[in-house]
Amino acid sequence: MASQPVYAACVIWILFLSAPGAPICGHALAQNEKRPSSKAAASRQDTSSKQPSSEEQLQQAFNNSGNDRVALVRNLEAFLNENPDSRQRPQVYRALVEACLKLRDNARAAAYAERIVALSPDDISMTILTIQLLERTGDEGALRRATNYATRVLEFIERGSPGEKSPKISPQEWAIEKKRDRTSVLTMRGRLELKLKDTAAAQKDFEASYEILPSSAAAEKLGEIAEMKKDLKGAIEQYARAFTLADATNETTSRREIRQKLGNVWRLTHGSDTGLGEYLLLTYDEVSQASISGKPKKNADAREPADFTLRKAPEGTAFPLKDTRGKILVLNFWATWCRPCHALEPLFARVGADFQSNADVLFLAANCDEDETLVKGYLEEDKPHTQVVFADGLDRFFSVNSFPTVMVIDRAGKIAYRSDGFEPDTFEANLTAAVRRALAPQSPSAGNSEP
Repeated sequence: MASQPVYAACVIWILFLSAPGAPICGHALAQNEKRPSSKAAASRQDTSSKQPSSEEQLQQAFNNSGNDRVALVRNLEAFLNENPDSRQRPQVYRALVEACLKLRDNARAAAYAERIVALSPDDISMTILTIQLLERTGDEGALRRATNYATRVLEFIERGSPGEKSPKISPQEWAIEKKRDRTSVLTMRGRLELKLKDTAAAQKDFEASYEILPSSAAAEKLGEIAEMKKDLKGAIEQYARAFTLADATNETTSRREIRQKLGNVWRLTHGSDTGLGEYLLLTYDEVSQASISGKPKKNADAREPADFTLRKAPEGTAFPLKDTRGKILVLNFWATWCRPCHALEPLFARVGADFQSNADVLFLAANCDEDETLVKGYLEEDKPHTQVVFADGLDRFFSVNSFPTVMVIDRAGKIAYRSDGFEPDTFEANLTAAVRRALAPQSPSAGNSEP
């Protein structure tokens, strides 16, 4: 809805005013007009006796309202009573929804929102607003209608195909947005079903929502259902998940409230809060691991470094490694939060500068942050001299478990040198020597000694 104190309906009014044939003001002033003849006066009298058009009536409804929302609602409703079949009904309904929301008359706003949805069933934004308004109304009939609308929205989302997406959105982004929409609507419908005391249906929706995309809201509701069923162990598990996820989502769920629910159930089961902190840490590890494993793995089919397609950081431009086959690849795996990585970067860059003229060697700094949004600001501040890319699974391929990790990959795609961590006094000399060894041609006997 509009954030400024201006009725959305005023836009409609302006459109009517600018429409062909709409009166620009309430009267006309003839210029240099002589005394009217009796014939002209009679014509004017006939015109004045005509009924105003529906457009003129609607204009008057807005004009007579001034800045009074109560008057606007009263005048627009009077207009609808006089013109029940007006083609302006959708716009009038929207103006009434807007005005009623400002007046906090949720029941009346919901009634007009439902009329809009009846006229435009594919207006998903209005349908969701209707659901929210009906939920606030709270009576059983309203909740049942809201549940039906939620099912309609869910079906609309599930019918969506990648061909309908904006060309500005990648297929991956579209799939993620679809998941978010599905989990939000399932949680919404589950909440309505819970208010209707259909616990089984609500639990099914919350479980489906959590499975698609784990959220604090779904986990908290599952905890409440488990608690109602006297399943204290299940309630603890779900409340702990909700508490863990609360900061990772853009939800209004209060961590304090979840903590209170979790604490109450934990004390009922164990007699005190002893052990709760350790349990929360274990839950955090479980939820984090599930989140990582649930994400599609980049370059999952790669069998050697040259099969990887990385992305330049921070813009994300594709950076394929196919041209590195038969060359030496020197990798620095790092993260923005790793302080030793910051100290290593200039040393790594100096060694890279020594081999800059050699086309057979490529130095890359491979970022491994889970939150890639942190990288742009870091690069703008530190301005590293080495080409920075996102690791995109290359760290997984080489089993990188600590930062910084530096490797030299030989012409065959094998690890010729690896340093987990580094010694500042010897790092440059050791890495330089490793790169030179990898560049040196191998004798046939050395090649035959390979297993």
